[in-house]
Amino acid sequence: MTTAALIALAEQDHHWGGFDGPGFFWPIFPIVWFVLIAGGIITAIVLSRRRHNLAPRREAEAALATRFAAGEIGEDEYRSRRAVLRDKT
Repeated sequence: MTTAALIALAEQDHHWGGFDGPGFFWPIFPIVWFVLIAGGIITAIVLSRRRHNLAPRREAEAALATRFAAGEIGEDEYRSRRAVLRDKT
């Protein structure tokens, strides 16, 4: 078909081969992308805050483990102090 024939055919059928443009559902895809991106950002923020809040406890447990390994405190004292640290969070 020539270009002129295609143009004439397109002028006869305003639907361009049956496609009538976007339907009523067109906003669904941008909304889905927005929800996915927002969910990823919120997840990253929550995990970052959680990691930041747990950092002091991990440091305290590491110091306690170092004291236990050096023999400064006994096993019972180590376990009781570790339990106290874990109960605070």
